[in-house]
Amino acid sequence: MRDLAIQATHHPGELARITNALSLAGVNIKSIAALSFGNQALIRIIPDDIDAARGALRDGNIRFEEKELVTVLLENQAGEVTGVAAKLADAGLNLEALYVVGLAGDMVELAFAVDDVKKAKKILE
Repeated sequence: MRDLAIQATHHPGELARITNALSLAGVNIKSIAALSFGNQALIRIIPDDIDAARGALRDGNIRFEEKELVTVLLENQAGEVTGVAAKLADAGLNLEALYVVGLAGDMVELAFAVDDVKKAKKILE
């Protein structure tokens, strides 16, 4: 699983411009996170088709960074995220993003963007 991080200006229509480029290429968004700070915004997207998403953004002249994600399945209860975050921190890994990518019963699937995916996968096995 991979995500796309897009730095944008914080003004009306920017998210629509980005998501429209993806939708015109038939890309479905599996998960999205966005925030603004001052006049800047950061939008992180997990598309269902990374190749089509890359092409759509490039065709729309939308700059992005791509990252491999690490996924974990946890019980949906207090303290579970703390355990994973502590393991990553103890290993000296920096967390860049966190997504909820699935919910089923009492389980939750999370996807983490970290600065060393290989190391994170080993730690979270």
